[in-house]
Amino acid sequence: MLRFHLVTLFEEACDPYLQASILGRARKEKKISVSYQNPRNFVDNKWGKVDERPYGGGPGMVMQAMPVVKATEKILKGKKGKTVAIWFSPSGKPFDNKEADKLAKYDDVVLVCGRYEGIDERAKKMIKALTSLKEYAVGEAVYTGGEVPAMAIVDAVTRRLPGVLGKDASVEERRIASSAVYTRPETITFKKKNYTVPKVLQTGNHAKIDAWREGK
Repeated sequence: MLRFHLVTLFEEACDPYLQASILGRARKEKKISVSYQNPRNFVDNKWGKVDERPYGGGPGMVMQAMPVVKATEKILKGKKGKTVAIWFSPSGKPFDNKEADKLAKYDDVVLVCGRYEGIDERAKKMIKALTSLKEYAVGEAVYTGGEVPAMAIVDAVTRRLPGVLGKDASVEERRIASSAVYTRPETITFKKKNYTVPKVLQTGNHAKIDAWREGK
């Protein structure tokens, strides 16, 4: 079983998605597990404050290093398998299907979700002392926090695990696939115009269908 661990201030923003549909089924079938550690549990102030003003000035607040590091350390304590921590950065390596395949080979994947203006950079260096670390950019946009990229990685990796999608052929990039897909009915009439499924998809000629899909 592949175990995902999210270091996040907002478990409630993640778990509804990670319990739904294919991911929820994968959790029930124990192909993956998902757990959370909140950095607020590792501070010594009564307010649960985890952010401070940035050195050198600038807008916003920065997450402190030690709550994040302690949360990661708590996750990794006693782990004997192959572990990796994921750090999100717009300048990181682009996350793609090849990287998803690499992550699928680990036993424990820790996803460090920043907020505000980011996490004190020293946390990354300290986490490297605990386990291997990969730095990813998930898409070209900048997000409010690391939760959306983290969920994207859990999703992308999980669907590549044997048995999660039922058939290996369901993983699109492992077969000839087109971005254009169709289902019944054959013809849809909308505002007096007919929209019809391409004839080649109705022929049953798989060679022609594959050629059509490769061309899309």
